Amino acid sequence: MKPVQIRRTILASQVLEEITEIWCQWQRQKLPLYLFLAMCFNLVVAPLVYAATGEQLSRSQSWGLGLLGMVTLGLSIYLFFVMFVPEKF
Repeated sequence: MKPVQIRRTILASQVLEEITEIWCQWQRQKLPLYLFLAMCFNLVVAPLVYAATGEQLSRSQSWGLGLLGMVTLGLSIYLFFVMFVPEKF
């Protein structure tokens, strides 16, 4: 019985360490969070694009156009800040 309990405590401590590492990585790297939020925002944008085109585009094309529009907007905002605040970059 003791080897089973030792394995459970080892597994519990390993799981706790992994959760701690994931939490630390998440706090340092914000890009995955931003990508997730952009995809969630695209869930709102894609049906608007689909409705605005009069159903001439498929849903996947609407999804792609919404994503393309968000990327274009993001790049334009980024380039605007790079041009006017170059010291930070």
